[in-house]
Amino acid sequence: MNTVFNISAVAALGSLTAAGCASRSGEVSAAYVSSATYSSYNCRELGQEAQRVSSAAAAAAGVQDSQRTKDTVATTAAIVIFWPAAFFVGGDNAQTAELARLKGHMQAIEEASIQKKCGINFHRA
Repeated sequence: MNTVFNISAVAALGSLTAAGCASRSGEVSAAYVSSATYSSYNCRELGQEAQRVSSAAAAAAGVQDSQRTKDTVATTAAIVIFWPAAFFVGGDNAQTAELARLKGHMQAIEEASIQKKCGINFHRA
């Protein structure tokens, strides 16, 4: 009986720790952005925009992953010290939405580049 209780307690602790945390940047799905947004861009402009959006997305991903780490530490500490405080850990927020938006723009730029046969290489992390 003690073993079953311990396994259940560990499982509950693990799910509480993960539930209140921000998502990893790699888990954030791209928001939809139409490739028509970039239909007036030529190949050079698409390349420049891809670099700009990629840099912004990389910075946003770093902030997202940092927030996840902070949330995980805070949740773990809250559960150990005072478990009801774990329900107030941030989780996903405006930063997550911004990262999703930027990922969507990258997909739209890539689609526009393919349509225009620009030959721009897009590398996924």
